[in-house]
Amino acid sequence: MAKAEETVLEIDLKALGHNYSYLRSKIKTETKFMAVVKAYAYGSHSVAIAKHLQDLGAHYFAVAYVDEGITLRKGGITAPILVLHPQKVHFKTLIVNNLEPSIYSKAILSDFIAIAEELGETDYPIHLKFNTGLNRLGFSVDELPEISTLIQQQNAVKAIALLSHLAATEDPNETEFTNLQLKRFNAICKKADELFKTKTLKHVLNTSGIINYPDAQYDMVRSGIGLYGYGNEPHIDADLQPVMTLKTIISQKHTIATGESVGYNRKYKSDHKTITATLPLGHADGIGREYGHGKTYVLIHGKPAPIIGNVCMDMIMVDVTDIECEEGDEVEIFGKNLSANEFAETANTITYEILTGLSQRIKRVLIN
Repeated sequence: MAKAEETVLEIDLKALGHNYSYLRSKIKTETKFMAVVKAYAYGSHSVAIAKHLQDLGAHYFAVAYVDEGITLRKGGITAPILVLHPQKVHFKTLIVNNLEPSIYSKAILSDFIAIAEELGETDYPIHLKFNTGLNRLGFSVDELPEISTLIQQQNAVKAIALLSHLAATEDPNETEFTNLQLKRFNAICKKADELFKTKTLKHVLNTSGIINYPDAQYDMVRSGIGLYGYGNEPHIDADLQPVMTLKTIISQKHTIATGESVGYNRKYKSDHKTITATLPLGHADGIGREYGHGKTYVLIHGKPAPIIGNVCMDMIMVDVTDIECEEGDEVEIFGKNLSANEFAETANTITYEILTGLSQRIKRVLIN
């Protein structure tokens, strides 16, 4: 692996393969695997990640919006792609690109049927999403008879799958609630099978669900964060490998005398002689101001260097008083040696936010 000469996000495909194999080992051989690659594959590189997972045998992919699915199609992804939150304005484009919508309301269902009929489709595949307690998107169980009637009165679309979304599979304090959600989903599936009189795929488990609720894997599971090396629980993280490592270099060093300040608004004032290093990335790259003021650190030659003062748009300053380093030396923001989870927690946020918030101006580099 080459030494960084600029700010780069290394994407380790070998680590991705390890995580995929680990998650596959937790489910039955016949259970299908849906890889979630929304938000640039959690901030990495959606096409590169999806192509590698497709080669490894992933059955399905999931994105949030239609444009993300189109990017995958243009990148050579031929496997089915589920759009989790499709918008009416994109229905025609969705169909043209052979994407599968998650349908979550009667209005969206009616609109999609109308567009499919307009385009002359027959049995176009759709997934029906049910709300079992997350209270975000989804039909209620009481709407099933009406949904069934609406679908059986036409032949432009066909319900091929049922899904729901679990709220707290990683939280042992919410086991009772998760089991309630699964009980509700099971009842929905049973009633739907009676009404539709046709077999549908069922999928409800996310990464933590795969680990903690393997009896509920149904026909397919969905994994996002776990593929990228994080499992929401320390014992799961230990078995996974971070796919992304954010690196940069030291642009310049400064010696700060006692009483001098560093950065905007003079938010850092030295009470002793301090040596600082300036790094070429900032809040425009996804490292928000909440990471400043000594709460968060980066690694330089394996040693922690606290971020001091306010994070700037394109630069951060770190304290290297006790670290032997030179301008041009490599810096790890997070990744192989400093977990993105640990980095995020210092700013009272979550791994998902720091990864998906990484700017597209950061150079992506594939390794392994």
